This record gives sequence, C-alpha cells and structure tokens, in this order.
Amino acid sequence: MILPDLAELIALRGTAHNLNLHARRPVLARLQGAHRSAQRGRGLEFEELRLYTPGDDARNIDWRVTARRGQPHTKLFREERERPVWLVADLHPGLYFGSRHQLKSALLLRATALLAWVAAMDGDRLGAVIGSGDAPRMFRPRTREAGVLPVLDALVKAQPTAPGSPKPDSLNALLTALKPLLQPGSLVLILSDFSGLSDHAETLLAGIAMRCDCRLLWLTDPLENSGLPDGSYRAGLPDRLWWLDGARSRTAWQERWATLQSRLADLTRRLNLPLIQLSTPDPVTESLPPLLREPLWTA
Repeated sequence: MILPDLAELIALRGTAHNLNLHARRPVLARLQGAHRSAQRGRGLEFEELRLYTPGDDARNIDWRVTARRGQPHTKLFREERERPVWLVADLHPGLYFGSRHQLKSALLLRATALLAWVAAMDGDRLGAVIGSGDAPRMFRPRTREAGVLPVLDALVKAQPTAPGSPKPDSLNALLTALKPLLQPGSLVLILSDFSGLSDHAETLLAGIAMRCDCRLLWLTDPLENSGLPDGSYRAGLPDRLWWLDGARSRTAWQERWATLQSRLADLTRRLNLPLIQLSTPDPVTESLPPLLREPLWTA
C-alpha cells in the first residue's frame, strides 16, 4: 500500500471547496465565525437595518430612519472572528494496518489533511496536536496555508513506516497536551482508532466537550469487526510472529471489537458527541464530503 506524501495531502485542497465545518450548537455559533453583532468597533461592517428590540444597544439606533418611519430601528453589524479549529491526530505505530485499499495511518493522514483545508478555506485558525514519537507535536492555531502546510508536513514525517505495537497512552498524551491550549468555543476534531480509550481519556474528553464543540472520527478496518476468515495465518510484529487460526480466534476478535464499539457508543451518548466512522476501504474524497454536508455537523 502506498504511503501518502506531502504532494498528495496538498492536492486534497481541491476536494475542500464548498465544504464547511459548522458549529453544532447555536450558543457556540455566536462565539466564533462570521456572526452578527449589535456592537460598533474595529473590524465591524454594516449588514442590515431592523426594528429595535429590547436589549439592543441604544447607541446603534438609526435616528433618521426612526424619525422617518415612526418606529425605532437599529443597525446590525457583521463581525469577523476566526474560530480556532484543533485537529487531534492520534498517530501511532498500531495504525500501520489495513486489509482494504489503504492503511489506517494513511486514512488518518488523508482525513486530517482534508479537514485542515476545509478549516483554512472557512477562514478559521488551524491548530493541531499530532502523535509523534515520545511527545506530541504541537502547532498553534494559524490562518490559511501558514496553518495547514506545517501540519501536513509533520503528518507525513510522523506516519509509521512499519508495523508496531499500539501506544496505549497516546490518546491520553494528546488530550492532556491540548487541554490547556483550548479557548471556549473552539472546534476540536479527534481522529483516532480509540484503541487507547481509557477512563482518564474519557475524563479529558468530558472536560473538553464542556467548553468546546468536539467531534470524534473513528478510524476502522473491516477485518477488525469481522475477524479472520477460516484458515491459518501468520501474524504479529517483527521478531514476534505467531500462527492464528481464523475460526478459533474469531469469537474473541469480535468480542473485543464489540466492547470498544459499546464503550464508544456509551461515551458519545453521555457527552452528546457526534461519532463519525471512517473505514479503510473508502477513499476520504468520497466518504468525508457527504458527511460535511449532513445535518449532523450543523444540528
């Protein structure tokens, strides 16, 4: 399977046209992005005139229109604020696995790159936390290509190039590093296989979800939930290979998958978080764009 390179991730910019990352909660929509404001100030542009309602700033009343129409009218202004969008890429050696079309690590890179371009083209500030080696790599939010290109370059350099053991604490490390950097109302997109989901990770997610618009993207492969076909297979890691019997291992394989699936479903239900499942057989250029247009992202 071909590993994504920087040129491929940059080319995903074309797919990002006409896609959006809308705020899910109306209260958050008032805190970031292009929104209406009744306040005058630097960076505000007049948008429309409407009837005055209680609570409007009296300083914005248009007295000429009020005198002419006999009813108080107030001016509305549009204020542009750049929303911080954080991409959390749980990139670890265990993602060097895939039975169809692409590796899970490649799926993570391509999905992260497409989301990064969508955020940049929306005018948001893009930041990222990437699993890389012993410590996460941090990228403070920046606008346009200045925010995207360093993140894409780091993803390409950090992707695993050989099979390895999953890091059970990788998600904890990423969320711990991210938490003090978050501003209320930020959008947080977490891309992971959630193999390292723990009680501590759930606590961190709960804290983030209270302050931010948070969404989970679950990276999967069909072999994980179906188990091995009948037959004998040599599997494992370099210097740690063993034989597996497909029929005999299938029950335990499927039980482990069901446990993770149930835990994620319970977590997202309790925290009211969207859970988007991405699978290796599906190119992100086909699977992600329809999801970004669905009501799930705007409800």
